[in-house]
Amino acid sequence: MNPVLVVIDVQNGFVNDGSRHVVPVVADLAGRWLERGGHVVLTRYLNYAGSPFERLIGWTGLQDADSQRFAPEVAEFAERAHVITKTTYTALTAEWWDLARRYGWTDVVLCGIATDSCVLATAVGAFEAGLVPWVVTDACASSATRTPAADAHAAGLLVIGRMIGEGQLVTAERA
Repeated sequence: MNPVLVVIDVQNGFVNDGSRHVVPVVADLAGRWLERGGHVVLTRYLNYAGSPFERLIGWTGLQDADSQRFAPEVAEFAERAHVITKTTYTALTAEWWDLARRYGWTDVVLCGIATDSCVLATAVGAFEAGLVPWVVTDACASSATRTPAADAHAAGLLVIGRMIGEGQLVTAERA
């Protein structure tokens, strides 16, 4: 077992009333992980004009520098973690795979925002690629605004559990 902690999109533009509560949990988890000498990857999502998110969903968030910045509690880890940029739901970009091969990661421990989209896509992608995904349920949240964020988070966990196995859902205490 050679795990990596992947902190997904804990950025100003995704931190809102529905997701704010997990930021300190994520920061604590990342801090403990780094203290133990573990690898941490921070992902930064960038939306761009004409993206599928804009064209198909009508979502134009995270197109400005302030919304793209890491939340302050997580930004402090950027110098000690691997930082990758992504423009899709999944964190498993070509840059991520280069790091995974270099360090031989076998397990992917996921936390961050949003459970019902980017965390879900990354967990399923890792599973399908033959890695062992783990989702830290109390260190994930949804930033949904059209539906209650807590409902979107619960739905995301339900789907993730069905797709990668309910035993892969853990708490921050166990991670």
